Amino acid sequence: MSFKNKTVLITGASRGIGKAIALKLAAEGANIIIAAKSVEVNPRLDGTIYTAAKEIEAAGGNALPVQCDIRYEDQIQHTIEAGVKAFNGIDIIINNASAITLTNTENTTSKRFDLMHNINVRGTYLVTQLSIPYLKQSANPHILTLSPPINMSPKWLSAHIAYTMSKYNMTMMALAWAAEFKKNNIASNALWPVTTIATAAIQNILGGEMLMQCSRKPEILADAAYYILSQPSSTYTGQTLTDEEVLKATGITDFSHYAVNAQLPLQKDIFLD
Repeated sequence: MSFKNKTVLITGASRGIGKAIALKLAAEGANIIIAAKSVEVNPRLDGTIYTAAKEIEAAGGNALPVQCDIRYEDQIQHTIEAGVKAFNGIDIIINNASAITLTNTENTTSKRFDLMHNINVRGTYLVTQLSIPYLKQSANPHILTLSPPINMSPKWLSAHIAYTMSKYNMTMMALAWAAEFKKNNIASNALWPVTTIATAAIQNILGGEMLMQCSRKPEILADAAYYILSQPSSTYTGQTLTDEEVLKATGITDFSHYAVNAQLPLQKDIFLD
């Protein structure tokens, strides 16, 4: 499948995984709606919607940067309407934006609990809900949500239940949409990395430079997303996938070129035993 002139709405596309997916699809001429909050440079975070737009256009795509905080329905609606006006529709939704706080029950404030659920759960739900009328008009519509397989091990439930609930809710929505919209041939899948991914969250929040060095580059998820979104939406749906699993299906078995530092052992991502 060619992505030329296909329109893709990506939340959190100003940096990291979202931007990597955008650049991969832009290389084939896709239209990218960059839905993210950053409009000014933050020393701790790389890039804005405008710098991402320049990279996307340099890669060969068309970019529409729209400041959007997915906690607010009116901003989501504005983003979708602007994208449809610019590109005459929406073919793919990538639910990438997410908030993370890896704290236990006693140490999770109500503010952080609300932030994770308002972005990860409510925001993902509303972005998808408001996009459905346009996905129904697409020839090969896909919803791709960056969330993990649901693992009910006490290890993942006890360590950071607020974050775990929010991410598992994203996966449940992905599976629900696959069933709900199968009659419309709208695919819905979840995708998760086997290892940690070198992003600003890893650098500044979770583990610093050492964890960055033990991570893979975001391009591994971009390549996996590319394959998923290339598949027929009528049949390739209702799955919780890992990046390695997807790429192995394409014949790739050597993932060493994705490592930030191939000399160091990789750190397995959370939710995977």
